[in-house]
Amino acid sequence: MKTREFYSKIEFTNEGQLSLFFLGTGSAFTKLNYQNNILIIKGKDHVLVDCGTLCPLSFNDFNSEITNVKNYLITHSHADHIGGLEEVALSNMYITKRRPKMIITDDYKKVLWKNSLRGGLAIRGELGMRQKMTFDDYFDQIRPEKIKNAPRPFYNANVGSINLKLFRTKHLFTDRNTWKNSFYSLGVLIDEKILFTGDSKADPELIKWISEKYDLEAIFHDCSFTENAVHTSYNELKKIIPAELKPITHICHYNDGCENKEVSKDGFGTIVRRGVYYDF
Repeated sequence: MKTREFYSKIEFTNEGQLSLFFLGTGSAFTKLNYQNNILIIKGKDHVLVDCGTLCPLSFNDFNSEITNVKNYLITHSHADHIGGLEEVALSNMYITKRRPKMIITDDYKKVLWKNSLRGGLAIRGELGMRQKMTFDDYFDQIRPEKIKNAPRPFYNANVGSINLKLFRTKHLFTDRNTWKNSFYSLGVLIDEKILFTGDSKADPELIKWISEKYDLEAIFHDCSFTENAVHTSYNELKKIIPAELKPITHICHYNDGCENKEVSKDGFGTIVRRGVYYDF
């Protein structure tokens, strides 16, 4: 993995390498590091993973327009991951006159629309008309294919040259500490070599399953430097990541003020930085 600094505008295409650009690296209530949303770029293709409340502002900070994003993947329905979608939908409808694509299952498409997006997007009222709108008026669905014989829901999707495999995570669970009883949330395996956990509590079974099945080059793991019931804490992360994987494990979704934590002393790779390209 190599890193490059941001220059001028966000790259939506490159020379063919797999690149990750972090629009933000912070936790849900960040005021400094923006939210943990990433742009995946490879050749002529790109996908934005999550679009939180601050995501459109982050694009603007980087002299770029979020309306240039053509493909989306949403991991779950918390505001730091979906809060910018209403602006995306309306900006594309009224300004670009096109519908971006979204990788989304049929089930989650219904949940995202009914429980989150419908309130601000269901009615369109030009020239005194009250026209009822649906998800499909704003986004074109890319339906991922379910992969059989996996230990938990596991899906495959392709956006041009980018391969994405989606899996359930343990995030905000209720009575039992399992993915089955948790808030719907996905992690992403990118090109079968980059593990992006999305939002998850400590999940050693997931790390074991993915790392044994795929030859990982990097893990980008969400991490809180305070103990909580929603995300993997740093103390938990030190326990669940095997020693051989720690050097390729990089920490994101962290609390404001934790940008300079010396995680390398515990064997980890880096604290992920906003506005940096990670090339593979």
